[in-house]
Formats: sequence, structure tokens, C-alpha cells
Amino acid sequence: MNIAIIGGGIIGLSVGWQLAKKGLKVAIYERSKAGQGASHAAAGMLAPQAEMGFEDIEMFNLCRKSLEMYPKFVDELYSDTGIKVEVEKTGCILPGFDRDDTERLRRLFDFREKVGLDVIWLTGSEAREIEPFLSPRCTGAIWIYDDAQINNRLLLNVLKKAFVICGGKLFEDHEVENINIEGKNIKGIYVHGSFLNYDTVIVAAGSWSKQINGIPEYLQPPVRPVKGQIISLRLNETCRITKVVRAPDVYLLPKSDGRLVIGASVEEMGYDLNPTAGEIYRLLERGWQAVPAIYDLPIESIDVGLRPGSRDHMPIIGNSDVNGLYFASGHYRNGILLTPVTAFELSEWISAGIKSEILNGFGIQRFYKETV
Repeated sequence: MNIAIIGGGIIGLSVGWQLAKKGLKVAIYERSKAGQGASHAAAGMLAPQAEMGFEDIEMFNLCRKSLEMYPKFVDELYSDTGIKVEVEKTGCILPGFDRDDTERLRRLFDFREKVGLDVIWLTGSEAREIEPFLSPRCTGAIWIYDDAQINNRLLLNVLKKAFVICGGKLFEDHEVENINIEGKNIKGIYVHGSFLNYDTVIVAAGSWSKQINGIPEYLQPPVRPVKGQIISLRLNETCRITKVVRAPDVYLLPKSDGRLVIGASVEEMGYDLNPTAGEIYRLLERGWQAVPAIYDLPIESIDVGLRPGSRDHMPIIGNSDVNGLYFASGHYRNGILLTPVTAFELSEWISAGIKSEILNGFGIQRFYKETV
């Protein structure tokens, strides 16, 4: 088996690493620099309970399964590279600051209790005991003590090392121009005008997954770029927030490297990567309303990424009716969280030929089953 992965973000790197560990011949082709796109601009939140909506049970179960896999994932990375990436169980507070907020949170809390999640209701004063830097305006909150986060930038660097150490080949600044398919079989790819022979291709190109030539029209993944802006502040003695705060319209994540990440905008702006004053102002204003002490923190950076959003905002993972053509895209706002389940399950599927039960319902087939 000769495998080409299109895309060197966290999904492409992690799937490639796992396949290379199994002794398969794997190459990753990245159109720019590996790990410098949406994966780099992400906040690194591992919070399936905080993210969960009323209608997202299947998606939540996939996210929770992936979070359970994270200890194994980082342990294997440490074994291969000698570099430890910590899963930080900081917990997550969802605060409310007025009557409407509190009523909305109560509905979210009741729903989470109904489906058996470990959540705790806090009064405003109880919330401030857990996170003293919360605004005194806090009227109530949900406390999720086992949600977590990770240093996604460190994770990306370690994944690149692990992939190469395990025998994978990484080609940066190599854009795949075309996938060559004859009948129902993968024959190879074209890169910089040259044909390269491969019998297996994994499309993990994030927001660019639909732009790759050669994929039959009915199989083109309905993935679009969803712009996200985040701002990183530098924590100091004036603000020592230690818990993840997921306030209305904004989240604040204290990182182990001393940053406080505030994000993130959700914008339908195509492939525009320019930071904008309005969205940064909105994030800072919402963040300041939740944690007033951020006012005097120095700004370290502003980052922009393009999340790969599918038509139904769920990931597209699995095979297709073209032999050797697989997809690992459309992870939207959960790319970091869903990395372990995507890597472990898809690599096993490809190497052993055993379809993953966990990934049922997340394949490309859901978009074309009515047209073929």
C-alpha cells in the first residue's frame, strides 16, 4: 500500500503518523507549511461538554470518545519522540451575567443532567470561588470539571517529528494539483506537473478539500472555509485566571505557556485571512465583560485561521466508492478535539480494512446517498 495524504494540518499529520507506525509507506503533501493553518490558530480546547448543543448527541459521543483516547494518543507520541504533551484538566466554567444568560444556562444544565453528564450548578459567588477573576456580575454558572485543553502548537510540532521518526515523508510547499482516478480506482496524484503513483489517497486538506481536482463531482466534500480570529494576551500578576471561561459569545483559555487565548469569531468570509478591528474589538469587549482584569494585559498576537466547515458542521471521515479514496476533513471547530479518534480509527480502517463502527454516520456517503 502506497499512501498519499493531502494536507499537513493536525488531522493529516496524526493520521499519517499512525499509518507510518504500522509500517506503511506514507507521504504528506502540504500546500504551504505543515501545521501553520487552522490547527495553529486554534485555541486547543478539549471541551465536548461545554460545546454540546441540544441536538448534537451523536457528535457529542464522538467528541467524548476522542477525549477519552487523548491519554493514549499523547503517551504514544511521548514514546516515539521523547517529548511530553500534557492534557491539562483545567475544567470549564460557563457563566451567566444577567437573567437571560442564567435562564439559557439553566436549560443547558438541565439537558446535560438529563443525558447523564457530570455537571455542577454554581451560584455567582460559588463560581467566583473557583475562578476569582470572574466578573462580580456573574449570576450563575455551569461548572464542568473534567473538560480539558492542550497546547495545540506544541502538539503540532511533536506530531511532525513523530511522523518523520516513524518513516513518513513530509513535503511542504507541495500542492496536489490533481487526483488521478481511473474507473473506480486511485492511480496517483499530480504535484508540480509530475505524476506520482499512489493506490491510496486521503483528502485531509481542511478548507481546501473541495478544491482538489480529479475528485468526481458527487464525491467533492461540501466543505467551506469559516474564518476565525483569536487574540493572545500575556498573563501577569494583574490577572492570573486559571480556569477556562466559556462566556456568551467568547471563551478565555489560560495556557501553560503564559498566554491567555480569547476567541473566536465565526465568519463566512471565504479565504480571507486578514484580521479585522471590529471582530478583535468584539472579542476583547466580551472577554472584558467576563473577566475585567484582562484590561491591562499586554497583547501578544492576533491569529486568523480557516476552519473547514461541512454542510452539516460534522466531520467527514471514512472511505468512498472509489477504491483507495478516503476523507478526513470538515472537522470545523473540533479539529483538535477529534484528532485521536480520527487518527486511530481511520488508520486502522485503512491498514486492516475493518470499517470503524465509531465513525458510522460521519462518512461522505451521507451527502450523496440520494443521488447515486
